Amino acid sequence: MLDALGLDSLEETVYRQLVGAPSANLEELADAADLDAYAVSAVLAALEGKGLVARASAGQDRFVASPPAVALGALLVQRQDELRRAQVEMTELAGLYRGSVARRDVADVVDVVHGTEAIAQRFAQLQYSARKCIQALQKPQAAVVTREDADEAERAAIERGVRHDIVLERSVFDTPGIYETIDSGLEIGIELRVVPTVPLRAFIVDREIALIPLMQGESATGGRNPVQDALLLHPSGLLDAIIALFDLIWASAPKLVATPEGAVETAADRLEPLDTKVLSLLLAGLTDASIGAQLGLSLRTVQRRVRQMMDRAQVDTRLQLGYEAGRRGWL
Repeated sequence: MLDALGLDSLEETVYRQLVGAPSANLEELADAADLDAYAVSAVLAALEGKGLVARASAGQDRFVASPPAVALGALLVQRQDELRRAQVEMTELAGLYRGSVARRDVADVVDVVHGTEAIAQRFAQLQYSARKCIQALQKPQAAVVTREDADEAERAAIERGVRHDIVLERSVFDTPGIYETIDSGLEIGIELRVVPTVPLRAFIVDREIALIPLMQGESATGGRNPVQDALLLHPSGLLDAIIALFDLIWASAPKLVATPEGAVETAADRLEPLDTKVLSLLLAGLTDASIGAQLGLSLRTVQRRVRQMMDRAQVDTRLQLGYEAGRRGWL
Protein backbone atom coordinates (compact mmCIF):
# COMPACT_ATOMS: atom_id res chain seq x y z
CA MET A 1 0.00 0.00 0.00
CA LEU A 2 2.89 2.38 0.66
CA ASP A 3 4.38 1.92 -2.79
CA ALA A 4 2.48 5.07 -3.81
CA LEU A 5 4.80 6.97 -1.44
CA GLY A 6 7.95 5.45 -2.92
CA LEU A 7 8.47 2.51 -0.54
CA ASP A 8 9.19 -0.93 -1.93
CA SER A 9 7.78 -4.08 -0.33
CA LEU A 10 10.83 -4.77 1.87
CA GLU A 11 10.94 -1.19 3.15
CA GLU A 12 7.24 -1.33 3.99
CA THR A 13 7.66 -4.68 5.79
CA VAL A 14 10.53 -3.46 7.98
CA TYR A 15 8.86 -0.13 8.70
CA ARG A 16 5.66 -1.89 9.79
CA GLN A 17 7.68 -4.10 12.13
CA LEU A 18 9.24 -1.04 13.75
CA VAL A 19 5.92 0.81 14.01
CA GLY A 20 4.55 -2.07 16.06
CA ALA A 21 7.54 -2.25 18.45
CA PRO A 22 9.08 0.23 20.92
CA SER A 23 12.45 -0.39 19.29
CA ALA A 24 14.35 -3.23 17.64
CA ASN A 25 17.85 -4.16 16.60
CA LEU A 26 18.98 -5.61 13.30
CA GLU A 27 18.70 -9.25 14.37
CA GLU A 28 15.21 -8.81 15.84
CA LEU A 29 13.95 -7.18 12.67
CA ALA A 30 15.50 -9.86 10.48
CA ASP A 31 13.84 -12.61 12.55
CA ALA A 32 10.44 -10.90 12.65
CA ALA A 33 10.41 -10.19 8.91
CA ASP A 34 12.02 -13.56 8.02
CA LEU A 35 14.72 -11.74 6.06
CA ASP A 36 18.47 -11.89 5.76
CA ALA A 37 20.25 -9.53 8.20
CA TYR A 38 22.30 -8.02 5.37
CA ALA A 39 19.10 -7.22 3.43
CA VAL A 40 17.50 -5.65 6.50
CA SER A 41 20.61 -3.53 7.05
CA ALA A 42 20.31 -2.11 3.53
CA VAL A 43 16.59 -1.49 4.03
CA LEU A 44 17.18 0.35 7.31
CA ALA A 45 19.74 2.59 5.63
CA ALA A 46 17.17 3.43 2.93
CA LEU A 47 14.49 4.12 5.55
CA GLU A 48 16.85 6.38 7.47
CA GLY A 49 17.49 8.33 4.30
CA LYS A 50 13.74 8.82 3.88
CA GLY A 51 13.29 9.93 7.49
CA LEU A 52 11.18 6.94 8.42
CA VAL A 53 13.63 5.38 10.88
CA ALA A 54 15.92 6.80 13.56
CA ARG A 55 18.49 5.40 16.00
CA ALA A 56 17.14 4.78 19.48
CA SER A 57 18.68 6.98 22.17
CA ALA A 58 19.26 3.90 24.31
CA GLY A 59 21.80 2.51 21.87
CA GLN A 60 23.10 3.00 18.37
CA ASP A 61 22.33 -0.63 17.53
CA ARG A 62 18.59 -0.17 18.05
CA PHE A 63 16.11 1.54 15.77
CA VAL A 64 12.74 3.24 16.23
CA ALA A 65 10.10 4.20 13.70
CA SER A 66 9.41 7.85 13.05
CA PRO A 67 5.76 8.79 13.73
CA PRO A 68 3.73 7.75 10.62
CA ALA A 69 1.64 10.93 10.62
CA VAL A 70 4.83 13.01 10.46
CA ALA A 71 7.14 10.86 8.32
CA LEU A 72 4.56 9.53 5.86
CA GLY A 73 2.77 12.87 5.83
CA ALA A 74 5.97 14.51 4.61
CA LEU A 75 6.34 11.90 1.86
CA LEU A 76 2.70 12.42 0.89
CA VAL A 77 3.17 16.18 0.58
CA GLN A 78 6.28 15.57 -1.51
CA ARG A 79 4.40 13.22 -3.84
CA GLN A 80 1.52 15.68 -4.15
CA ASP A 81 3.96 18.42 -5.15
CA GLU A 82 5.50 16.07 -7.73
CA LEU A 83 2.04 15.25 -9.10
CA ARG A 84 1.16 18.95 -9.36
CA ARG A 85 4.38 19.64 -11.25
CA ALA A 86 3.67 16.64 -13.50
CA GLN A 87 0.14 17.97 -14.13
CA VAL A 88 1.54 21.36 -15.19
CA GLU A 89 4.08 19.65 -17.45
CA MET A 90 1.39 17.40 -18.94
CA THR A 91 -0.78 20.44 -19.70
CA GLU A 92 2.12 22.14 -21.47
CA LEU A 93 2.95 19.00 -23.44
CA ALA A 94 -0.71 18.55 -24.37
CA GLY A 95 -0.71 22.10 -25.77
CA LEU A 96 2.41 21.36 -27.81
CA TYR A 97 0.86 18.11 -29.02
CA ARG A 98 -2.36 19.82 -30.14
CA GLY A 99 -0.28 22.30 -32.08
CA SER A 100 1.70 19.56 -33.80
CA VAL A 101 -1.50 17.63 -34.61
CA ALA A 102 -2.91 20.70 -36.32
CA ARG A 103 0.14 20.71 -38.62
CA ARG A 104 0.00 17.01 -39.47
CA ASP A 105 -0.54 15.94 -43.04
CA VAL A 106 -2.67 12.98 -44.11
CA ALA A 107 0.07 10.40 -43.47
CA ASP A 108 0.52 11.59 -39.88
CA VAL A 109 -3.03 11.13 -38.57
CA VAL A 110 -2.52 7.35 -38.26
CA ASP A 111 0.10 5.62 -36.08
CA VAL A 112 0.81 1.94 -36.60
CA VAL A 113 1.28 -0.06 -33.39
CA HIS A 114 3.24 -3.29 -33.92
CA GLY A 115 3.08 -6.40 -31.73
CA THR A 116 0.54 -7.76 -29.26
CA GLU A 117 2.39 -6.43 -26.20
CA ALA A 118 2.58 -2.91 -27.62
CA ILE A 119 -1.11 -3.02 -28.56
CA ALA A 120 -2.11 -4.25 -25.10
CA GLN A 121 -0.05 -1.48 -23.50
CA ARG A 122 -1.64 1.19 -25.69
CA PHE A 123 -5.10 -0.25 -25.00
CA ALA A 124 -4.49 0.01 -21.25
CA GLN A 125 -3.17 3.57 -21.59
CA LEU A 126 -6.27 4.62 -23.50
CA GLN A 127 -8.60 2.91 -21.03
CA TYR A 128 -6.99 4.50 -17.98
CA SER A 129 -6.81 7.94 -19.64
CA ALA A 130 -10.52 8.05 -20.55
CA ARG A 131 -12.38 11.01 -19.03
CA LYS A 132 -15.90 10.90 -20.51
CA CYS A 133 -16.77 7.86 -22.60
CA ILE A 134 -15.49 4.67 -24.17
CA GLN A 135 -17.23 3.35 -27.26
CA ALA A 136 -16.36 0.06 -28.91
CA LEU A 137 -17.27 -2.25 -31.76
CA GLN A 138 -16.42 -5.79 -30.71
CA LYS A 139 -15.98 -8.96 -32.77
CA PRO A 140 -15.29 -12.46 -31.42
CA GLN A 141 -11.73 -12.75 -32.72
CA ALA A 142 -8.64 -12.92 -30.53
CA ALA A 143 -8.36 -10.16 -27.92
CA VAL A 144 -5.21 -8.16 -27.23
CA VAL A 145 -5.66 -8.06 -23.45
CA THR A 146 -6.62 -10.66 -20.86
CA ARG A 147 -10.14 -10.65 -19.45
CA GLU A 148 -8.75 -9.89 -15.98
CA ASP A 149 -6.85 -6.81 -17.22
CA ALA A 150 -9.89 -5.61 -19.16
CA ASP A 151 -12.19 -6.05 -16.13
CA GLU A 152 -9.82 -4.08 -13.90
CA ALA A 153 -9.53 -1.24 -16.40
CA GLU A 154 -13.28 -1.16 -17.01
CA ARG A 155 -14.12 -1.00 -13.33
CA ALA A 156 -11.54 1.74 -12.70
CA ALA A 157 -12.95 3.80 -15.58
CA ILE A 158 -16.56 3.30 -14.49
CA GLU A 159 -15.66 4.38 -10.95
CA ARG A 160 -14.32 7.61 -12.50
CA GLY A 161 -17.69 8.13 -14.18
CA VAL A 162 -16.61 7.06 -17.67
CA ARG A 163 -19.55 5.82 -19.75
CA HIS A 164 -19.07 2.52 -21.64
CA ASP A 165 -21.11 1.89 -24.82
CA ILE A 166 -20.21 -1.36 -26.57
CA VAL A 167 -21.69 -3.00 -29.67
CA LEU A 168 -21.24 -6.77 -29.89
CA GLU A 169 -21.33 -8.85 -33.03
CA ARG A 170 -23.89 -11.61 -32.54
CA SER A 171 -21.30 -14.35 -33.13
CA VAL A 172 -19.65 -13.30 -29.85
CA PHE A 173 -22.33 -15.44 -28.21
CA ASP A 174 -20.90 -18.55 -29.87
CA THR A 175 -18.19 -18.46 -27.17
CA PRO A 176 -19.21 -20.86 -24.37
CA GLY A 177 -19.97 -19.09 -21.10
CA ILE A 178 -19.67 -15.59 -22.57
CA TYR A 179 -23.05 -14.50 -21.21
CA GLU A 180 -21.75 -14.66 -17.64
CA THR A 181 -19.02 -12.15 -18.56
CA ILE A 182 -21.52 -9.98 -20.42
CA ASP A 183 -24.01 -10.07 -17.53
CA SER A 184 -21.32 -8.95 -15.08
CA GLY A 185 -20.51 -6.05 -17.40
CA LEU A 186 -24.16 -5.02 -17.48
CA GLU A 187 -24.30 -5.12 -13.69
CA ILE A 188 -21.44 -2.61 -13.33
CA GLY A 189 -23.02 -0.15 -15.75
CA ILE A 190 -21.71 -1.05 -19.20
CA GLU A 191 -24.36 -0.59 -21.90
CA LEU A 192 -24.27 -3.38 -24.47
CA ARG A 193 -26.07 -3.70 -27.78
CA VAL A 194 -26.00 -6.50 -30.36
CA VAL A 195 -26.02 -6.51 -34.18
CA PRO A 196 -25.73 -9.37 -36.68
CA THR A 197 -22.26 -8.29 -37.86
CA VAL A 198 -19.71 -5.65 -36.97
CA PRO A 199 -17.61 -4.38 -39.91
CA LEU A 200 -14.47 -3.84 -37.86
CA ARG A 201 -13.19 -3.72 -34.32
CA ALA A 202 -12.77 -0.26 -32.86
CA PHE A 203 -12.02 1.23 -29.46
CA ILE A 204 -12.88 4.94 -29.25
CA VAL A 205 -11.92 7.06 -26.24
CA ASP A 206 -13.63 10.38 -25.50
CA ARG A 207 -14.42 10.61 -29.25
CA GLU A 208 -10.91 12.03 -29.62
CA ILE A 209 -8.76 9.01 -30.44
CA ALA A 210 -9.39 5.43 -31.60
CA LEU A 211 -7.53 2.13 -31.65
CA ILE A 212 -8.34 -0.21 -34.55
CA PRO A 213 -6.87 -3.73 -34.03
CA LEU A 214 -6.10 -5.58 -37.27
CA MET A 215 -6.29 -9.32 -37.88
CA GLN A 216 -3.50 -11.08 -39.74
CA GLY A 217 -5.63 -13.44 -41.79
CA GLU A 218 -6.53 -17.08 -41.34
CA SER A 219 -4.26 -19.53 -39.52
CA ALA A 220 -3.29 -22.95 -40.85
CA THR A 221 -5.99 -24.53 -38.65
CA GLY A 222 -8.70 -22.34 -40.12
CA GLY A 223 -8.99 -19.97 -37.17
CA ARG A 224 -7.88 -16.39 -36.84
CA ASN A 225 -4.27 -15.53 -36.07
CA PRO A 226 -3.66 -13.26 -33.05
CA VAL A 227 -3.74 -9.51 -33.50
CA GLN A 228 -0.27 -8.29 -34.49
CA ASP A 229 -0.91 -4.71 -35.60
CA ALA A 230 -3.29 -1.89 -34.81
CA LEU A 231 -3.99 1.60 -36.10
CA LEU A 232 -4.12 4.54 -33.69
CA LEU A 233 -6.29 7.24 -35.22
CA HIS A 234 -5.77 10.88 -34.22
CA PRO A 235 -8.30 13.69 -34.78
CA SER A 236 -9.01 13.70 -38.51
CA GLY A 237 -11.65 12.99 -41.09
CA LEU A 238 -10.81 9.30 -40.76
CA LEU A 239 -11.51 9.34 -37.01
CA ASP A 240 -14.74 11.25 -37.68
CA ALA A 241 -15.78 8.49 -40.08
CA ILE A 242 -15.14 5.76 -37.48
CA ILE A 243 -17.15 7.69 -34.89
CA ALA A 244 -20.00 8.22 -37.37
CA LEU A 245 -19.94 4.49 -38.15
CA PHE A 246 -20.21 3.65 -34.47
CA ASP A 247 -23.09 6.11 -33.97
CA LEU A 248 -24.97 4.63 -36.95
CA ILE A 249 -24.60 1.04 -35.71
CA TRP A 250 -25.38 2.00 -32.11
CA ALA A 251 -28.61 3.78 -33.00
CA SER A 252 -30.12 0.70 -34.65
CA ALA A 253 -28.82 -2.02 -32.30
CA PRO A 254 -31.12 -3.70 -29.73
CA LYS A 255 -30.06 -3.28 -26.13
CA LEU A 256 -29.11 -6.03 -23.69
CA VAL A 257 -30.39 -5.59 -20.15
CA ALA A 258 -29.17 -6.63 -16.72
CA THR A 259 -31.36 -8.89 -14.63
CA PRO A 260 -30.66 -8.87 -10.88
CA GLU A 261 -30.59 -12.40 -9.53
CA GLY A 262 -33.07 -13.25 -6.85
CA ALA A 263 -35.73 -10.82 -8.07
CA VAL A 264 -39.30 -12.08 -7.87
CA GLU A 265 -42.29 -11.31 -10.00
CA THR A 266 -44.42 -8.88 -8.01
CA ALA A 267 -46.51 -7.26 -10.77
CA ALA A 268 -48.30 -8.35 -13.89
CA ASP A 269 -45.95 -6.41 -16.14
CA ARG A 270 -42.68 -7.70 -14.69
CA LEU A 271 -40.77 -10.69 -16.00
CA GLU A 272 -38.75 -13.15 -14.00
CA PRO A 273 -34.98 -12.51 -14.28
CA LEU A 274 -34.46 -15.65 -16.38
CA ASP A 275 -37.24 -14.67 -18.79
CA THR A 276 -35.71 -11.21 -19.15
CA LYS A 277 -32.40 -12.82 -20.13
CA VAL A 278 -34.10 -15.13 -22.61
CA LEU A 279 -36.08 -12.27 -24.15
CA SER A 280 -33.04 -9.99 -24.31
CA LEU A 281 -31.00 -12.61 -26.18
CA LEU A 282 -33.94 -13.50 -28.40
CA LEU A 283 -34.36 -9.89 -29.51
CA ALA A 284 -30.60 -9.70 -30.06
CA GLY A 285 -31.07 -12.33 -32.77
CA LEU A 286 -29.77 -15.47 -31.08
CA THR A 287 -31.34 -18.80 -31.92
CA ASP A 288 -33.13 -20.82 -29.27
CA ALA A 289 -30.22 -23.27 -29.22
CA SER A 290 -27.69 -20.47 -28.68
CA ILE A 291 -29.78 -18.97 -25.90
CA GLY A 292 -29.98 -22.33 -24.19
CA ALA A 293 -26.21 -22.84 -24.49
CA GLN A 294 -25.47 -19.45 -22.93
CA LEU A 295 -27.97 -19.73 -20.07
CA GLY A 296 -27.55 -23.44 -19.36
CA LEU A 297 -31.09 -24.32 -20.48
CA SER A 298 -32.38 -27.07 -22.71
CA LEU A 299 -33.83 -26.16 -26.10
CA ARG A 300 -37.27 -27.25 -24.93
CA THR A 301 -37.03 -25.02 -21.82
CA VAL A 302 -36.15 -21.98 -23.94
CA GLN A 303 -39.02 -22.64 -26.33
CA ARG A 304 -41.42 -23.18 -23.44
CA ARG A 305 -40.47 -19.91 -21.74
CA VAL A 306 -40.76 -18.01 -25.01
CA ARG A 307 -44.20 -19.54 -25.58
CA GLN A 308 -45.27 -18.55 -22.06
CA MET A 309 -44.17 -14.95 -22.68
CA MET A 310 -46.11 -14.92 -25.96
CA ASP A 311 -49.20 -16.21 -24.19
CA ARG A 312 -48.79 -13.64 -21.45
CA ALA A 313 -48.43 -10.85 -24.01
CA GLN A 314 -51.40 -12.29 -25.96
CA VAL A 315 -49.51 -12.44 -29.24
CA ASP A 316 -49.08 -15.14 -31.88
CA THR A 317 -45.60 -14.38 -33.29
CA ARG A 318 -42.19 -13.58 -31.93
CA LEU A 319 -42.19 -10.34 -33.89
CA GLN A 320 -45.30 -9.28 -32.01
CA LEU A 321 -43.64 -10.39 -28.76
CA GLY A 322 -40.78 -7.95 -29.41
CA TYR A 323 -43.24 -5.11 -29.94
CA GLU A 324 -45.22 -5.97 -26.82
CA ALA A 325 -42.05 -6.32 -24.74
CA GLY A 326 -41.09 -2.76 -25.65
CA ARG A 327 -44.58 -1.43 -25.06
CA ARG A 328 -44.88 -3.09 -21.65
CA GLY A 329 -41.42 -2.07 -20.53
CA TRP A 330 -40.14 -5.61 -20.12
CA LEU A 331 -36.69 -4.57 -21.35
